[in-house]
Amino acid sequence: MKVLVIGAGNMGLTYAEGMSKSKLLEGNNIMVLDNSEEKLKELDEIPYFDAYRDLKECVPSADVIFIAVKPFHAESVFENIKPYTNKNQIIVSVMAGVTIGAMQKMSGLDKVVRAMPNLPAQIGKGLTSFVASAEVSKDEASAVETLLSTTGKSLEVSNENFIDASTGISGSGPAYVFFFMESMMKAAAEMGFSKEDGTTLVTQTFAGAVELFSQSDITPREWMDRVASKGGTTRAALNSLEDNKVDVLIRDAAYAAFNRAIELGEEH
Repeated sequence: MKVLVIGAGNMGLTYAEGMSKSKLLEGNNIMVLDNSEEKLKELDEIPYFDAYRDLKECVPSADVIFIAVKPFHAESVFENIKPYTNKNQIIVSVMAGVTIGAMQKMSGLDKVVRAMPNLPAQIGKGLTSFVASAEVSKDEASAVETLLSTTGKSLEVSNENFIDASTGISGSGPAYVFFFMESMMKAAAEMGFSKEDGTTLVTQTFAGAVELFSQSDITPREWMDRVASKGGTTRAALNSLEDNKVDVLIRDAAYAAFNRAIELGEEH
């Protein structure tokens, strides 16, 4: 299998790095296309990448074309690659909001997979949700899933609505965690902790809580009840969060990202 990644930004290179280790490539290098001369010079130094500046030198030979550019570049990218594609190729897109139908129309290809990654893919802890068009066979979808899973875990969903929804949960989700961490670090600083100690306190607390949850079948609410005793410090904190309806605000934030993903789709 030959894979072409269009766009050598953070997400494009994250998947290129991950996929380069897949047995599906059968020894083939990952092809990477970008318009930045500086970036291409860097890629030329990496032995498992083949860097390209010219579409006609790489697009025709690709089995899978991985689109990792900003959504507003979608139309120009598909317009440029269209003369060099063939009907057997599979498009895999990580562009937020750009629908399968829009990509089929712009590219002239039927086999399209729409995926939503998240930032922890950069360290092999990502979650990529994806959905394939009806023209993608089960074997082809399985191969794409294998490629996407090289950066963590992948989740096949039943329709595109869940891709937009996962944008609000997993796609944008790491930022919500960072927001919460920043707030706790600010509280630690106000309490007198140094920046280094505050960072350690918060980082280890988050890491430990996630690991604890991952290794059990206990719900978050049950864990909260285990940690919080009546009249205790944790209960005071949880009461404050609940009184201020922080749970509602978090859900509102997730829906804001979800709705924006739908808006982006309507722009194409």
